[in-house]
Amino acid sequence: MKIRIILAAALLSCSLLAQAEATVAPSLSLSSNLPTSPLVKTGKLANGLTYYIHKNPRPENKLELRLVVKAGSILEDDDQQGLAHFTEHMAFNGSTNFKRNELVSYLQSIGVKFGADLNAYTTFDETVYILPIPTDNPKVVDQGFQVLEDWAHGLSMNDADIDSERGIVLEELRIGKGVEDRVNKVLLPKVLNGSRYAERLPIGKEQIIRNFNYDAIKRFYRDWYRPDLMAVVAVGDIDPDQAQKLIERHFGRLKNPANPRPRVYATIPERQESEGLVVTDKEMSTNTIYIRYPIQPWPAENTLRDYRQKLIESIGASILSQRMVELTQQANPPFLQGGSGMSKIVRGYRSFGAGAVLGKGGVAPAINALVAEDERARQFGFTASELERARKGMLRSYENMYQERDKSDSAGYAAEYIRNFLEGESIPGVVNEYQYAQQLIPGITLDEVNAAMRAAIPDNQSKLVIYTGIDKPGAPAPKPAELLALATAAEKISVKANEEKVYGSQLMPARPVAGSIVKQTTNDKLGTTDLLLSNGVRVVLRPTDFNNDEVLMGGLRYGGWSLFEDRDLFAAHYASSIVNQMGVLDYSPSDLVKMLAGKSVSASARVSALNEAVRGEAGRDDIETMLQLTYLQMTQPRKDPVIYSAFVDRQRELAQNNLVRPESVFYDTVSRTLYNDSPRVRRLAKPADFDQLSLDRVFDLYTSRMASARDFTFFIVGSFAVEKIKPLIATYLASLPTGPIATAFRDEGIRPVRGVIKKEVHAGAEQKSVISLSFTGEAPYTREDALRMRVLTEVLNIKLIEVLREKMGAIYSADLSGSLNRQPYASYAINANLPCAPENVDKVLAATFAEIETVKQQGAQVADLDKVKASMLRAYRKSMRENGYWMGSLQNAFVNGTDPQEILTFEQRLAAVTPADVAQAAQRYFDLQNYVQVVLYPQK
Repeated sequence: MKIRIILAAALLSCSLLAQAEATVAPSLSLSSNLPTSPLVKTGKLANGLTYYIHKNPRPENKLELRLVVKAGSILEDDDQQGLAHFTEHMAFNGSTNFKRNELVSYLQSIGVKFGADLNAYTTFDETVYILPIPTDNPKVVDQGFQVLEDWAHGLSMNDADIDSERGIVLEELRIGKGVEDRVNKVLLPKVLNGSRYAERLPIGKEQIIRNFNYDAIKRFYRDWYRPDLMAVVAVGDIDPDQAQKLIERHFGRLKNPANPRPRVYATIPERQESEGLVVTDKEMSTNTIYIRYPIQPWPAENTLRDYRQKLIESIGASILSQRMVELTQQANPPFLQGGSGMSKIVRGYRSFGAGAVLGKGGVAPAINALVAEDERARQFGFTASELERARKGMLRSYENMYQERDKSDSAGYAAEYIRNFLEGESIPGVVNEYQYAQQLIPGITLDEVNAAMRAAIPDNQSKLVIYTGIDKPGAPAPKPAELLALATAAEKISVKANEEKVYGSQLMPARPVAGSIVKQTTNDKLGTTDLLLSNGVRVVLRPTDFNNDEVLMGGLRYGGWSLFEDRDLFAAHYASSIVNQMGVLDYSPSDLVKMLAGKSVSASARVSALNEAVRGEAGRDDIETMLQLTYLQMTQPRKDPVIYSAFVDRQRELAQNNLVRPESVFYDTVSRTLYNDSPRVRRLAKPADFDQLSLDRVFDLYTSRMASARDFTFFIVGSFAVEKIKPLIATYLASLPTGPIATAFRDEGIRPVRGVIKKEVHAGAEQKSVISLSFTGEAPYTREDALRMRVLTEVLNIKLIEVLREKMGAIYSADLSGSLNRQPYASYAINANLPCAPENVDKVLAATFAEIETVKQQGAQVADLDKVKASMLRAYRKSMRENGYWMGSLQNAFVNGTDPQEILTFEQRLAAVTPADVAQAAQRYFDLQNYVQVVLYPQK
């Protein structure tokens, strides 16, 4: 839990208090308790353990298991700080039925990937273990529950294993060090009002982690891992009766201690007086202001009246959030990003807060704008049209949730049940919630929402005003007293009510003159329909039943900024972002949000290095709107000097802040070293670079590529009927202009450096390093070789974790990835990212190269190859029922010029990969006479 998370929650503005009474349909009573969803089977064993069981077929042959423990860092004794989290680590280091490293190895063998699938987390108040397993083998299912049982009461806690894990936990602590950690140590005691939460961060204290006695962690496990504080969650493709029997068999024999320690939740005292706080650090990447008002208890909703109140609060929050966004789109915006609203602090507490990322105007305009906008809402409330739009948007969200009720992934349900156990969040189920929404939302009145705002937004109450940022000559940080004075003065500024603005009901004043479909073919194996339009545009349709209310669209064509001159490259990098932010026709972005209220739709267009691309997403009833937006973004983008100016100012400020971030400097050095400072490779921007931008030139660059749709291929995947969508395609895609334009990219001649290049970067105050290794070169592209590259990198990731983390304790995580590319020339790239201690750089490098050499000489061990295949096969089978996977696969076939039907042959091609293939790939791609090594060290 970091202060940045708390600030982000405030910026997103969650919910508001309200106290209004209301009427509902006769079939519903506001005083009735919220039911439990009929889809979930809940209960308690005799020992107090709670369970949740939900049969859900999405995805097939998969079960999401969770062990939830109401024990986190808040329960640690003084000699245990960090040991709640350390206990979580020990769950993977030996237990009654699994020796050290056996558990991870076994789970990998059945396709469960460590980190991505198998995982756990510890917070202030809980620890949660995550175990997804396949269900097509009953023995595997039983073993899954055995794993949870071992976690619950069977951890070995061997002294040698504890000592071995210390290094890994210390590396995790090291990764977390930096400017945010330093700032948090000052902020948290203030933000959390001196409560115990500020003294018990889950990562703990370094000295305790290094030196704690073995009994300290065993005592924590003994005291708090007990059935009355536990829940087992089982959601997935399993018979509920079978799951219940497995839970009873594995957990029924657990016993509580004879004299259990009381599980007490920490309290947060009320703030008694206002205070200003200034925290500066030379590595801060942004300057922010945050106003935290009194922290309040936050009980869970239990009745339908509580649920209705939550709907009222959410409506108010969404309107206030939209108003804050609009402030960033005006001339000389008061801040770069801002928001206000109720946000969760910790379990059972919330607070109203307002925060902003500062722009060139600094602190005063940001505070004035935040406080004034909140005060405007408190004094005058909202308008009828704002309420209507918010109700439409909320009803559409519930409609989507209801439409997808039988297509929701098990992991989402599991998360909901975890919140019910930990925080008492209601779980009435999708069908009930949809019914509540349909009957309650239309009856929510403007007076109720405005009353909620008056109750929520503090009026001259005690507050904590925080500035975090850089203290530098010419732009000194404010003093604490100045901050408080600015906030107090802002509360006295006179504000006026917003004026009502009426929007039309149609996005386009008239439809374009439709084209036609001149040819249609089908591919029965892929389930695709290929359309050739009268303007030469091609459309590939893939209707699916994977979701009930999701349609994805993607369009591609070659060209991109590879065709631009050097002098235009900087502008080209920003052109699409700028134009997409300015709206279409006469609609600003804010106008579009209001015009499209109640619709589930988005679309964007982008000029990239080698191509032009269009993306869209919509519910099945909003496909026409998605196509309209696409048509307008290509033919009638909007030019707005005010939004352009605000965007450039924001980028200048971000560029200035990036120059002090060690990570930014490091990765910029990696890129510049790899490509020998090529002027056509994007670099870390400096504030002065934005002087070369102009609105007209940016707009011209964008339209020079997007105004013609010649040679575009569009892909549409999802819940639509081919015959129903064809008239819309003829209207909006066949009517796109296709004037003369170059539709082939230009090879810019950018090539990585040759030879062995080693470089050091010294930046940052913390004692931590990052190793970057880049292996590049030319190589022919085939689907088989691309697959072998994936297998090779996954095998090496297993070995790096096994050796560098588990055996050496020198890293917490390793990230090695590779790709084979056909464009702009046939090439490969493998990149490794290895965070570690500065004193461990040499031995991490040596061990990494040793593993590479072993794979080159011996190939993959059969056991490791089988693990990778099991994981990839499991992911593939799940992905084949996802719209996003089909969209990506069809587009990749287009980009690489391969047969899209190879999507269907993945299993056979994967099965054919041998250890010798992996060795051959390693020999081809790991050229030890040609790589770039860049290492980040602390500042000297």
